Amino acid sequence: MTDLLTGPDTLAQERRLVTEVPGPRSRALADRRAAAVTSAVGSTMPVYAERAGGGVIVDVDGNSFIDLGSGIAVTNVGNAAPAVVAAVQAQVAAFTHTCFMVTPYEGYVAVCEELSALTPGDHAKKSALFNSGAEAVENAVKVARHATGRTAVVVFDHAYHGRTNLTMALTAKNMPYKDGFGPFASDIHRVPMSYPFRDQPGTTGEQAAARAIAMIETQVGAGNVAAVLIEPIQGEGGFVVPAPGFLPALAEWSREAGAVFIADEIQTGFCRTGAWFASEHEGVVPDLVTTAKGIAGGLPLAGLTGRAELMDSVHTGGLGGTYGGNPVACAAALATIRTMREQDLAGAARAIEATMLPRLRALQERTSVVGDVRGRGAMLAVELVKAGTSEPDAELTGRIAKACHAQGVLTLTAGTFGNVLRFLPPLVIGQELLTEALDVLDAVFDELAPAR
Repeated sequence: MTDLLTGPDTLAQERRLVTEVPGPRSRALADRRAAAVTSAVGSTMPVYAERAGGGVIVDVDGNSFIDLGSGIAVTNVGNAAPAVVAAVQAQVAAFTHTCFMVTPYEGYVAVCEELSALTPGDHAKKSALFNSGAEAVENAVKVARHATGRTAVVVFDHAYHGRTNLTMALTAKNMPYKDGFGPFASDIHRVPMSYPFRDQPGTTGEQAAARAIAMIETQVGAGNVAAVLIEPIQGEGGFVVPAPGFLPALAEWSREAGAVFIADEIQTGFCRTGAWFASEHEGVVPDLVTTAKGIAGGLPLAGLTGRAELMDSVHTGGLGGTYGGNPVACAAALATIRTMREQDLAGAARAIEATMLPRLRALQERTSVVGDVRGRGAMLAVELVKAGTSEPDAELTGRIAKACHAQGVLTLTAGTFGNVLRFLPPLVIGQELLTEALDVLDAVFDELAPAR
């Protein structure tokens, strides 16, 4: 892992606190925000970014924070990767928009070609581009329903798929994503996820899949299912990694039932888990794959890629959108993918896991509140519980995250119960910076969490 140059200058890759957190300029911006921005939009950190790159975010007061969030798995190549910056500058100078549905352009086609090459499986594939992960998921459901002539969609406990009306229905967690926003889209059916930490001890992936399949067959009916939609590793639900065998069994059942198997790779995609896509870890080949987040180095872009016959089953004009596949975002995506190849960022994710996982497991051995350590690549988490139990401890999770923030390390929380610390460092973070972040995490746990 090497530090990244950002733009024409080197952004110092260091943790640096020069004011209290938040500092005076961030507090002034917070006052302006309170008057102009709805309180319905929240923020993890109380500071305002001025520059970012490599493994750090620098705020308007000059404080430099180690970034273990990557904008929620978006800036995998860093916040200002040189190739992305150059590609965006060149495209902006050429044209910012024509609308692909009016006057198409090569960048959109090139991104779709890359998605065909990179997503799992060697079958013929086609893609469509959108603006956000939620749009990609909605369009995946549209394709599945249109292609199969069925309407039922199966999703899982702890799932997160977005904030639009349909994707709120697909998402499991009520607060803050769904509360008071109904009624939601119909014919959505939720079944149990494989959650090794909270399943009965010894439950295999195949057994967990059989449990879910039995519920589908008895409560929905196999012949009614248009799609089975799942995150190969759940994101907002708490970085839940299903037991081995769970995903392959569901994919096989979907094929036999004539249902479309959709992998939501929005958070797990683009080298985040140590492979280009998390489905690859068990050799699963989805019928449709949704992508966003890490695809374009921070610019808004999303993709839906799938079997050519499925994608072409929809009538012309049935998919699209004014901004979908914006040329500037496409240029950023092509530069992002090139950077991932050239720097072997899938390998970098595996190296991050090799550094972080032993440290997190040592933390689990040292304290009585870490119930589980899990994840793959640079998508890792610890689930916090009340000492000596499996009862979620969201309050302690929040205190630990805030203490890390105060010490210059950006961490995120997640989980259905709000008790998971999740770690999503940029894949270009330097080894020394990553080690320093883990040292801070250790010190915070030593201060706030009881030892065994």
